[in-house]
Amino acid sequence: MPGQSSDSRPTRGHRAPTLKEIAEHAGVHVSTASRVLRQPEPVDGWSPSAQRVRRAAEELGYRRNVWAASLRTRKTTTLGVVMTRLTDGVVATTYQGIDEAATRAGYSVLLASPPDDADAQRDAIELLVGRRVDGLLLGGLHAPAAEFIESLTVNVPMLTVTRHADAGLPFVGGDDRGGGRLAARHLIDRGYTDLAVIGGPAHATTATDRLAGFLDGLGEAGIELPPNRIVASAFDVDGGIAAGRQLLDGPHRPRAIFAVSDTIAIGVLGVARDLGLQTPDDLALVGYNDIPIAAQLPVPLTTVASPARRIGATAARGLLDLIEGREVESVLLPVELMVRGTG
Repeated sequence: MPGQSSDSRPTRGHRAPTLKEIAEHAGVHVSTASRVLRQPEPVDGWSPSAQRVRRAAEELGYRRNVWAASLRTRKTTTLGVVMTRLTDGVVATTYQGIDEAATRAGYSVLLASPPDDADAQRDAIELLVGRRVDGLLLGGLHAPAAEFIESLTVNVPMLTVTRHADAGLPFVGGDDRGGGRLAARHLIDRGYTDLAVIGGPAHATTATDRLAGFLDGLGEAGIELPPNRIVASAFDVDGGIAAGRQLLDGPHRPRAIFAVSDTIAIGVLGVARDLGLQTPDDLALVGYNDIPIAAQLPVPLTTVASPARRIGATAARGLLDLIEGREVESVLLPVELMVRGTG
């Protein structure tokens, strides 16, 4: 019929729909439509009435005016994210989860990826605050970070992600201590008692928590590691190579090693290969994170899987709750042992 479009949408030319039109289309009050369209998705999902509002808004061609909302609320609908080592696949996947959750909530993300250094992180935080972000997600802080946080002149909500860093802030990460305990129990159940651990850098609470959990698991079985069987390292392959040589290039090498990251474990595998050691016949090995290549190695790596993308998404939603003035508790997400060929 004349005056009607070929679909069911009301004909308004290029005019944006009003809240009243959206509310009428969804069968709700105008205040309900307004609340749904300006808030992020709740943790437990949208209610049926909220789903009708969002469906009506999409059908009518509604697009939120971010700048107008910013002027009204004094918010920029932008999250600041500081994440070191973004070339690491686990860190990048965590950021992907952050970005996806922020986008679903109508927020954009400003990312800073400084070196793994406290001064560089401070500069990145100040830069993002200068861009008027509504809140900050902080990954890669050096522990203990409480004094560092206290020294910041920051008046926006903050939440730590992946590393809690003993910062005294709400935190979202994997159950790293529990994951270390899983690795210990697995190796003990396989009959290994001549053990070692490559514990990563002391400033990273992901590493220290995994190490502590591994030692907890050994202690529960009455096993105590001598100091020379606990080796610090960087998180990368080169760190694994250096630590692997320290443990394996000698007459009294361990029969099994737990490495607190898969990249460390890959470095250890290279050392074992160069020394003519077979995995798992001569050396059992457990890594951590379950990076994509772990299952595709010549001998697939036994590892502890940490839900990196879910950690990022949960952290973003937690920060959005803080921005809205809601209380947020720290969250430890479960991890899972992936038993493969190395031990």
